[in-house]
Amino acid sequence: MPLTMYSTVWCGYCQRLKAQMQREGIAFVEVDIEQDDVAAAMVEDVNGGNQTVPTLQFPDGSFATNPSIGQVKERLGLG
Repeated sequence: MPLTMYSTVWCGYCQRLKAQMQREGIAFVEVDIEQDDVAAAMVEDVNGGNQTVPTLQFPDGSFATNPSIGQVKERLGLG
């Protein structure tokens, strides 16, 4: 399973984290929850009924909501 970032096009936190991950060379798949009802429901389930983005799903199946780039790297074993 790839690293997946659930986001929206208007989310500033999403844009920042996406840019940071790209600079670090971290590959990920981006899913716009406004275009994918199943993804939106999953994000709500993970975040107590809220569509909080960015929500990341890691290759091990675990999730993190609005993590820092440092937290992402740590979870991936990169730092």
